[in-house]
Amino acid sequence: MAKPSSSIAPSTTRRLRGLTALAALAVLALSSAADARPVRHVAGNYDGIWNVVFATTRGTCSSGYSVPFTVSGGRVSSAGGGRVAGSVSPAGRVAVSVWVGATQASGGGRLVGYSGGGSWSGIIQGDRCAGTWQATRN
Repeated sequence: MAKPSSSIAPSTTRRLRGLTALAALAVLALSSAADARPVRHVAGNYDGIWNVVFATTRGTCSSGYSVPFTVSGGRVSSAGGGRVAGSVSPAGRVAVSVWVGATQASGGGRLVGYSGGGSWSGIIQGDRCAGTWQATRN
């Protein structure tokens, strides 16, 4: 009987990096977004589940991931894992930081009504990357 290998295949490492990048990006996506619909801004106006799509514009991190995040009372939290610290102001300005294993990323932007967008940057599994995010509230 052969012993199982203790090394991780390169394709598995890339998939893990992509999943980590996805989680980090999802959190960042909430940090900035813009919508054309006028909305009266009040505390809690952005509460709900937001679907965030991340795009990498600099670096070799994976792109195109969609991740859900929760906004409650102006606080941003992860709907799936990792440590997230962030907030949304009554005017829709977003600032978020995410930590998942060796991944550290932060982002900012703006939410208006039911959509938004912004930018993010960070170190994803040792690679320095940056990009944009788009968010839509469910």
